[in-house]
Amino acid sequence: MSDLTRQSDQLIREARQLRDDNRAGGRHRVAGSRSIGRGSEELRRKNLKTRIKLIVGAMAAILVAASVVGIVIDGIGFAGVMVAFLAIVAATFLFSNYPKVKVPSRTDLNTGNVRQLVARTELWLEAQRPALPAPAVQIVDGIGVQLDALGFQLEGLDQNHPHAVEVRKLVGETLPGMVDSYQRIPAQLRREKTAGGLAPEEQLTESLGKISAEIDSITRQLAQGSLDDLAIKHRYLDYKYGEPEQIADNRP
Repeated sequence: MSDLTRQSDQLIREARQLRDDNRAGGRHRVAGSRSIGRGSEELRRKNLKTRIKLIVGAMAAILVAASVVGIVIDGIGFAGVMVAFLAIVAATFLFSNYPKVKVPSRTDLNTGNVRQLVARTELWLEAQRPALPAPAVQIVDGIGVQLDALGFQLEGLDQNHPHAVEVRKLVGETLPGMVDSYQRIPAQLRREKTAGGLAPEEQLTESLGKISAEIDSITRQLAQGSLDDLAIKHRYLDYKYGEPEQIADNRP
């Protein structure tokens, strides 16, 4: 019972945290959080909401069933109350742990639109972090932040756009392929220098750094149109209304 109580309390705390986060406009990364980006975190939020709904629905169904039985047989007695209580306990225990967030498989990453691909890759990368060296983990965390920005820029982008195709190749194939190749190397060989002069751990870290730089470059290219549009509007306002100091001086 104590374990069940702790799990129930934890679920309630998570629900309250989710409520507070939503009121504050959403959170990005919290100390100790497993999520490396908003995409994967949103998938976890949806899963948490699903579990809460299942618990509430199960409790309501059990209470309604107990009430109906009590009306039909003129009371369910102490035994019936205990059965209903244990059923609520069992439902809470079950839905506090299930359904779990499904980590996409390597082959499932590069499906759907590119924005969905970005969110799935974030979730997949989180699951790989324990097997990566510390320097690579730091870069992966940074990539999570970059993928958030990239996902925002991909909203509404034509799936056949050259940048969308490039993202699909880089994030859906090159990035996970690099991590997969590293993980297939036996642990005792990952720190040994190769013929190229770098150990597999160093090669992975360096390659992730290059991927990070490329993601940043694509994001900036996608954002350039919005930056240019903002600059044009800014220049127009300067031309029409003058500089902020001039506006203040012209006020009565």
